[in-house]
Amino acid sequence: MEITRTTLGIAVGLAGTLFLGYCVYFDQQRRKDPLFKKKLRERRQKAQQKSTRSRIIDGSLPDMSDHQAMQSFFVKQIQLGEELVRTGDTEAGVEHLGQAIAVCGQAEYLLSVFQQTIPAPIFHLLLKKLPEVSERLRLAMKAKSKLQEEDVE
Repeated sequence: MEITRTTLGIAVGLAGTLFLGYCVYFDQQRRKDPLFKKKLRERRQKAQQKSTRSRIIDGSLPDMSDHQAMQSFFVKQIQLGEELVRTGDTEAGVEHLGQAIAVCGQAEYLLSVFQQTIPAPIFHLLLKKLPEVSERLRLAMKAKSKLQEEDVE
C-alpha cells in the first residue's frame, strides 16, 4: 500500500485537530477547577515577593569608608539571609548571604563557617551565585559613589 501526499496530509490534519481538541478540553477542565484562581493568585504573589526580597531590601548601601556602616550592613544581611533560608525562601536567603560575603573582609573564613553550618545544597547554591551577587553589589556601590560625587559638584 502506497501512502500518497493527500493521505499523509489528511492524517497530519487529523492528528493536529485531535491534539488541539485535547488542549482545549484540558484547559477548560483546569479553568473549571474552583481552586484554580486561588492557586494562580498565590503563585503570582509568591513570585512577586521573591523578586522584591531578592534584591537589597531597603536600598540602603553602606558607605565603604564607614566601618560601622559596613559592619551593620554585614550583620543585617546575615540575619536576613538566615531568616529567609529558615522560612524556605532559599533564593532570597542566598542572595543576602552572598551580599554579606561580598562585603566581608575575611570571606574565606566566613565561607568555611557557612560550609559547616548550612545544608550542602544551599551552600553549593551560594557558591554558584556568589560571583553574580558580588558583581551586582559592586556595581550598585559604584553607582552610589558616582551619585555622591555628582552631589558634591
